[in-house]
Amino acid sequence: MNPLYIIAGLMVLGLFTYLLLALVKPEWFG
Repeated sequence: MNPLYIIAGLMVLGLFTYLLLALVKPEWFG
C-alpha cells in the first residue's frame, strides 16, 4: 500500500475530527 494514501487518510481524518469538534465544542476553539 502506498504510504502517501496513509498520510492523506490521516490528514483527512484529523481535519474531519477537528471540524466535528469545532461544531460540538466551539468554546474549545475560542
